Amino acid sequence: MHKSSWKSRRHGRRSQRQNPRLRQHRPNERCNTEAQQSPQDSDHGDGEVPSTSTSTAGSSSVPDLPGYYFDPEKNRYFRLLPGHNNCNPLTKEGIQQKAMEDKRLQLLEEEDRQTKKITRMGFNATSLLQKSKLGFLNATSYCRLAHELRVSCMQRKKVEIHSSDPSALASDRFNLIMADTNSDRLFTVNDVKVGGSKYGIISLRGLKTPTLRVHMHENLYFTNRKVNSVCWASLNHLDSHILLCLMGIAETPGCATLLPASLFVNSHPGDRPGMLCSFRIPGAWSCAWSSNIQANNCFSTGLSRWVLVTNVVTGHRLSFGTSSDVLAQQFAVMTPLLFNGCRSGEIFAIDIRCRNQGNNWKATSLFHDSAVTSVKVLQEEQCLVASDMAGKIKLWDLRTTRCVRQYDGHVNEYALLPLHVHEEEGLLVAVGQDCYTRIWSLRDTHLLRTIPSPHPTSRTNIPSVAFSSRLGGVQGAPGLLMAVQQDLYYYPYS
Repeated sequence: MHKSSWKSRRHGRRSQRQNPRLRQHRPNERCNTEAQQSPQDSDHGDGEVPSTSTSTAGSSSVPDLPGYYFDPEKNRYFRLLPGHNNCNPLTKEGIQQKAMEDKRLQLLEEEDRQTKKITRMGFNATSLLQKSKLGFLNATSYCRLAHELRVSCMQRKKVEIHSSDPSALASDRFNLIMADTNSDRLFTVNDVKVGGSKYGIISLRGLKTPTLRVHMHENLYFTNRKVNSVCWASLNHLDSHILLCLMGIAETPGCATLLPASLFVNSHPGDRPGMLCSFRIPGAWSCAWSSNIQANNCFSTGLSRWVLVTNVVTGHRLSFGTSSDVLAQQFAVMTPLLFNGCRSGEIFAIDIRCRNQGNNWKATSLFHDSAVTSVKVLQEEQCLVASDMAGKIKLWDLRTTRCVRQYDGHVNEYALLPLHVHEEEGLLVAVGQDCYTRIWSLRDTHLLRTIPSPHPTSRTNIPSVAFSSRLGGVQGAPGLLMAVQQDLYYYPYS
């Protein structure tokens, strides 16, 4: 009896040594464990970047061991090394960067190979036309769905940029682009190789296929200060100036500057040199120009715990105290309200008719769970779209102060990233920190398109985009413009 029991225990220890699943992994060993399927794990959607070692295995999943990385190609665990002087250390950041780049290259290959992407089942031009003829779609719905269909067929084309200084085009990197109201000009901020930023205006009137050529009009204006916020300003006429908020540096205070567009190019008939002025405003995070007749010739700046509304002609200012940094702003046109998004997550409206800091100036108050980075008031001024640093994009009903829709897929952790709302086309566009440009249906929140960056992904190389159904003016071509590094790309959808 004792002998058979001893043999049983001995046989159990032998089987445990032969079964790698029952053996504990030593910290300095490479483990060659077979990947196990897990029902709760799922594939990542387009543009999503894996954040752990298990997600890099693709459709299969393996146990996540702290301090180890599973290589799906070699079917092995490798120990993660700290970022010291080891030769080619394997770090979590390096693994994530490689996964992001592999995903980007895969999507780019699919974009080049596939001439048409289907966003919805049974979604094509023939079915839309038939439904419209049968009366199942009204004119508004037909136009909106037609825009969605065109977006799914966009293909990347590189734009040739002409300039008086070709050497600068090869070295200066695009920081941001911003289209004017008529979408026939782009204001650009370029990071200069020697440090600092310079400005330019690109005329889009030559943006026509098959020869995609545009001209950049540069200026001698140069700054070594960071540009925090930019918007077009209508002082003499529509989009006559550009309003910039510059961060202070050393003993130089921050300021808000109005640059006449005529300094770059006389693009408006009878244009004269406009007024160039600068207002000393320390630490402005955001700015907005007012098109409301009750705040004519005024602009706002969002500061740390303050909002300033300044009249350009008289210099008169209104100040409103807040409880947080104001990172995003926009004026309403029909109602005398200024909407503000704060680092605390609050979105509130200021009644600009108030002339003091009483308790009655706050008209509306909404709340996000993270810092608000962009606010866009819709044309009827009954709804507002806002995004935050948690990657949430929400559509708010201002009448009931309730969130009525949410657009999923956006990626943001700490950057001030803008939103682009195009009600005429029924589209919402945003670029995430993962460098993917995403386009949603504004009406039903459906993600229509995820566009990878043509350049390797980097937190310092986030593309800047401009979207319009008439790029280049009234007779212009519809599509998306994307500026990244030194290049400008055009995605037509006509």
